[in-house]
Formats: sequence, C-alpha cells, structure tokens
Amino acid sequence: MEKHLDTKRLDKLGVWITSLCALHCLALPLLLPIAPLIASSFFADAWFELAILSFSVVIGFAALFIGFHQYHRQLYPIYSLVAGALIYWNKDVFGHDFEPLTIAIGAILIIGAHLLNLRLCRRCKGCK
Repeated sequence: MEKHLDTKRLDKLGVWITSLCALHCLALPLLLPIAPLIASSFFADAWFELAILSFSVVIGFAALFIGFHQYHRQLYPIYSLVAGALIYWNKDVFGHDFEPLTIAIGAILIIGAHLLNLRLCRRCKGCK
C-alpha cells in the first residue's frame, strides 16, 4: 500500500509541475507587455523553461514506470507522456503563432498520462 502512495504522490506532483509549466509558457507572453521586469528575469529564459519541462518528464517517467512495473502493466500512459513531451519540447516547430496550441496539447497529454496512471493503479486490486 505504501508503494501505491509513492506512485500517487509522483503522479500528483507530475500533474502540478506540468500544469505550472504550461501556465508559465502560456501566461508569459501575456505578462511581457505588462511587466517588463518579468522579461528580464529568469522566468523568461529558455533554460528555465527546459528545466521545468525536463523535471516534469523525469517525474512522469518515474511515476509511470512504478505504476507500470508494480501495478497495471499498461503502456499507453507512457506513450501519452512521450507524445506530450515531444510535442511540448518541439512547440515552436509550427511557428510562433501556434506555440500556445502545441503547449496546451503537450501539457494535456502529459497530465492525461498521470491521471491514467493514477486511475489504473487505483483499479488494480490483484497486483504485486
């Protein structure tokens, strides 16, 4: 039961980190004209964005691997995490105008992977 709590905490942490990352990416363009100080802070740096995304993906893989290995043996949450991370990582491929849309799609896939993992782990009654 304690292992399930660790997976649950990692999934919830992954949902929060991914949500904050998406909020950062979506809100920053709106805040830049209003608050020039934010533009010169570390929140606007590319390394900060990549660090949040990388942390989100690492937490996601840890949570989903534990869920897969110890509970449900379903790969589709991992596929969703990988697809979301790839879309999110390459958000500027379609141009600057479509960046908010690609960020939202990537974040939804990553958050969805965590929510699927939580649901699969919760439903698993005969798992090791």
